[in-house]
Amino acid sequence: MSKSANVVAEPGSAPGLRNIRFNRDWITRPLFGLALAAITLAAVLGGAGYFALLCAAVGIAAAREWSRMITSQAYGQNFLLTSGTIIATVLGGLLWPHTVVGWIFIAIGAAAAASVAASRRESIPWQAAGSFYLCIPILSLLVLRVSPHGAMIIVALFVGVWMTDTGALIVGNLVGGARLWPSLSPNKTWAGTLGGIVAAALAEAAFVTLIGGTALMGMVLGIGIAVTAHCGDLFESWVKRVFQRKDSGSMIPGHGGVLDRIDSTLVAAPCLAAVVLIGGINPLFGV
Repeated sequence: MSKSANVVAEPGSAPGLRNIRFNRDWITRPLFGLALAAITLAAVLGGAGYFALLCAAVGIAAAREWSRMITSQAYGQNFLLTSGTIIATVLGGLLWPHTVVGWIFIAIGAAAAASVAASRRESIPWQAAGSFYLCIPILSLLVLRVSPHGAMIIVALFVGVWMTDTGALIVGNLVGGARLWPSLSPNKTWAGTLGGIVAAALAEAAFVTLIGGTALMGMVLGIGIAVTAHCGDLFESWVKRVFQRKDSGSMIPGHGGVLDRIDSTLVAAPCLAAVVLIGGINPLFGV
């Protein structure tokens, strides 16, 4: 969000523009960001099957990082169980999207992870949490994809998340100022947080207007996505702080790990799915 690869966190206010120094992340971050965005949009618009494959691949990559973070074993039993749960959830969401099948798979996977953790006298809550943390967003996205206007709703979600990240990064670096939560994530600032919300609101207003909705509805959607995206980023920062990790991984140049890239979506997706599927509200075209 409002974190910066160019600024080392220090006590007090963030330095802002005067402390920015050029490094290779200025090149690698936007290049890989655009490439990942293009792949994601192609999968979303290409059909539910392609999107399901993308969700499975990203989920398994994230499960590897989650397992390494909480157990120090990237390919241990927790990874295998969580990955199996992800595959089952993807199949459930793709084949029986509007049933409880996917939720049953998630519950079984979490119970299996908890059982193995108990037998090994390891942390039961953290090892079981991987199934919920990764699979609930995946199931939410897949059910949204096969719902009316699903592809455009998911595109709107990603537009909001990406603009939240971009706005927070740029404004946070340029303005600096008071830190949002120094003990949890020292490089995030209030200026960056608000910058991300404004950027998401403006981008969604433009996107929703472009596809036939109203700008006001788009702004409300953007603000909602931005707030939940910030919460997702803070949650992952808290988990990394608990396990004393700076980054979840280094798979994506300029971005860190897969979890670092999708942490906002992991919270924003279920929240948007609840609004659409439970609340019966289409955020693009009204109630």
